[in-house]
Amino acid sequence: MIKALTSLLLVFAINGLGFNAQAHGFKAGDLTINHPYATPSLKGSKTGAAYIRSIKNNGKQADQLISARTTVAESVELHQMQMDGDVMKMRPVSAIDLPANAELRMMHGTPDGYHLMLMNLKQPLKDGDRFQLWLQFKNSGERQVMVYVQTPKSGTPAHHH
Repeated sequence: MIKALTSLLLVFAINGLGFNAQAHGFKAGDLTINHPYATPSLKGSKTGAAYIRSIKNNGKQADQLISARTTVAESVELHQMQMDGDVMKMRPVSAIDLPANAELRMMHGTPDGYHLMLMNLKQPLKDGDRFQLWLQFKNSGERQVMVYVQTPKSGTPAHHH
């Protein structure tokens, strides 16, 4: 009885922590897409950034993320952060490689990392919002995911153009 009550209280406690504590994952072929999220957009900005905590390729064949789309922005660009001398620069890329049996992290603040740039936002992204994002993979096809808008743990908004 006490064990069952403790388990029930633990479930309520975890659910009461809010969406930041709730992992959400999606499958696309051999790929596991964990916790897609975006950061709130800056006031007056027409761009936003979306990230994915990890994309794990559980297969024996490499794959690529080749495009993305959403209804909250006119277009989505794949971007990579790279050091150019002592300056961090953001560059569009045509695809993001997903090697076989490997995991890629696309997280806010990751140096030399990738993210999805949301171009010409149709409305500001606010903490707590959710939106649909369609990811197109070369081998695993298209997968629709739910993106949660959340302020990064550091409390600072994401970089924007």
